[in-house]
Amino acid sequence: MGHSNVWNSHPKNYGPGSRVCRVCGNSHGLIRKYGLMCCRQCFRSNAKDIGFIKAS
Repeated sequence: MGHSNVWNSHPKNYGPGSRVCRVCGNSHGLIRKYGLMCCRQCFRSNAKDIGFIKAS
């Protein structure tokens, strides 16, 4: 195993790269509150189906 093959050879179980959206697999803009594990774009498109309503 050369030096260039060592980086990212072991999966990471911590940090932002370890968590992904359960809908699209994106790791950016993730909403983890209430166990949603959904990115903000997918949350906006599915919020009404999940049961969220806009406050105002």
